[in-house]
Amino acid sequence: MASTNKTFKRCGCRNQQGKRLEQNCPLLPERGHGSWYFQCSAPNLYGRSERIRRGGFVSQVAARAAREDCLADSAARRTGDGWTVERWLRRWLDTRTRIRPTTRLHYTRDVELVLIPRLGHYRLSDLDGPLLRAVFAEIAQTTNSKGKPQSPSALNHLRTTLRAALNLAVREELIGSNPARHIEIVGYRRPHAQVWTEGRVEHWELTGEHPAVAVWTAAQLAAFLEANVEDSLFAFWWLAALRGLRRGELCGLRWAAVDLDRGLLFVECQRTTAGYTVVEGEPKTAAGRRAVALDKHTVAVLRAHRSRQLAHRDKRHGNNQICVDSGYVFTRKDGEPINPSYATTRFRILTNRAGLPPVRLHDLRHGAASLAHEAGADLKTLQDLLGHSSIVVTADTYTSVLPDSQRRCADATAALVLAAARHTRKRIKEKAAKNRPTGRVEKETPSGQRPTGKKRSRRSRSSRNPFRHGK
Repeated sequence: MASTNKTFKRCGCRNQQGKRLEQNCPLLPERGHGSWYFQCSAPNLYGRSERIRRGGFVSQVAARAAREDCLADSAARRTGDGWTVERWLRRWLDTRTRIRPTTRLHYTRDVELVLIPRLGHYRLSDLDGPLLRAVFAEIAQTTNSKGKPQSPSALNHLRTTLRAALNLAVREELIGSNPARHIEIVGYRRPHAQVWTEGRVEHWELTGEHPAVAVWTAAQLAAFLEANVEDSLFAFWWLAALRGLRRGELCGLRWAAVDLDRGLLFVECQRTTAGYTVVEGEPKTAAGRRAVALDKHTVAVLRAHRSRQLAHRDKRHGNNQICVDSGYVFTRKDGEPINPSYATTRFRILTNRAGLPPVRLHDLRHGAASLAHEAGADLKTLQDLLGHSSIVVTADTYTSVLPDSQRRCADATAALVLAAARHTRKRIKEKAAKNRPTGRVEKETPSGQRPTGKKRSRRSRSSRNPFRHGK
């Protein structure tokens, strides 16, 4: 398209009506007035013709050289120059059609509230490590919606969002590499659950400070369950604390997926919240669709819960009140499934009433893994119980070793060392007893005669030592 590949001169002069003269200015032929531009057309990576216009050159020769460089540049480079970060981030969100609604909500918040205001005016090809590090340093100096400094966890989530968006740009060859991988978040550490020991409880009572992720001991969990045995969601807390089910999995659990006769529970769907909207769908991961074995105590708890639920339904019907049979295990008074946010709020209220140190509802899942590990479950069993796709997640995040388990490990280690020490002392005593003089005076033998008793050779004595020959 020869008509689109051209150079021209324009200026910013205006007429009496305030309209820009641009290429119609009578002063353009004068040297130094206005600047030179080039315009060309070239296909981008998507096969569509894209018009490119650049300006600000001091001469027509410079504009022509810049046009030739632009045409000679790769299609990937031209497309990277043509995409602003704002335009690309919105397109990236539109292409994420298979992510969960909660994940989309978090991505959208990062993009609309932070990334576009801070980086939206840049072009994709302008992004590099120093620029992104400087922008993230500025973001770190701001405050969040609660007026507190930005946490390392929030900055890490922001980096994850940007890195995911730019990874797609790399795959589509818009940019050569992902500059977001050069961003370092100072102070970020993946949180690990900490046990509420007596010392931590005393510190919390004095200062109000508590770990970000914490789990109860077996005694503390028993105190919570005992204090709330009459609560309508007692079975909810029991399954979360002993079987490690997620909040969404419990809220989406139906009686059709529970086999009390065989002692099995099938996780097939979950109910989560995306903002103020409740979304029901498949489990979090493919491994989340699983069967969970139920012990006889859990079966008894669920049978009692079912009996109370049916009695409540009959009572509502007898009083001419609405009570639908939704089929969910955990329901409201009218029979509809509970809102996941209600479960979180209810758990926090019951924890405060019981006077126990604070833990999140999801922390019951951490505690279930730790208690099962302490009871003797191996990591593979825990992975299947919790529905993890990787055993690394189970080992690194969900198995906080409880004090009793640590104590048994320490006792076993000490016993091993002490047993080895006793065995060593016994060998030393036996060897010393063999080498100790008897104190008996031997009779003199006539000259030229040898003693009748044979003297054992050093070899024969050593052959009886099982440690020397590895016996």
